[in-house]
Amino acid sequence: MASKTITYQDHSFIISYEIIQNDAPKNLVFLHGWGSNKALMIQAFKNYFPNFNHCYIDLPGFGKSPNEVPLFTKDYANIITLFLKAIHLKADVILGHSFGGKVAVLLDSEIILLSSAGILEKKPLKVRMKILCAKLFKALKIKTSFLRSKDANNLNSGMYQTFKNVVNEDFSSIFENFKHKASIFWGIDDKATSLQSGKKISKLIKNSRFYALDGDHFFFLTQGEKIQSLYSQGDML
Repeated sequence: MASKTITYQDHSFIISYEIIQNDAPKNLVFLHGWGSNKALMIQAFKNYFPNFNHCYIDLPGFGKSPNEVPLFTKDYANIITLFLKAIHLKADVILGHSFGGKVAVLLDSEIILLSSAGILEKKPLKVRMKILCAKLFKALKIKTSFLRSKDANNLNSGMYQTFKNVVNEDFSSIFENFKHKASIFWGIDDKATSLQSGKKISKLIKNSRFYALDGDHFFFLTQGEKIQSLYSQGDML
């Protein structure tokens, strides 16, 4: 494991990362989802994609990359761009899960998306009621931490604001204007980002292929070999 400090908008960010060298001609960068870290991605993919060198990154605010600065997804993309430049690594392909998929689509590379975030879905009634209550309690100056989403639990103030910044971003136009090749994989039983969202992303990205696999939002933890195989087969078409 290593770390690199970069400066972005007058703030210093310590980026923790790990590189697995496979003596390959190309590099594959892995970006985890919200609330996760590079260790989960290493667990899922370290034994696969042998034709790439692997670079696993802890995004700011997760794992061993600290952050207390409010950010938007575009800031994460800018930070990763600066980081890759600082370590002199060209990202030939970027694999992003969930929130990491939103970051990946903003970068200038071919992408592999795993249950990517970025399509706004209608919130369940329970969630909409919690939001309404939170707004009401805020107006009454009543603390509402108990109403927070589980994705916002245990976050410092900067990361909580970041969560609020990124959770309602609509990336439809960004997917539609993406110019590189995209391989999209989705868990059939995903409840966090629906299968319909995956199909919509595939329709929006012109040069894309879509695969629905068994499992939920974390289907890739047991499907690394399958994902590698389907990606490689498609790459030969």
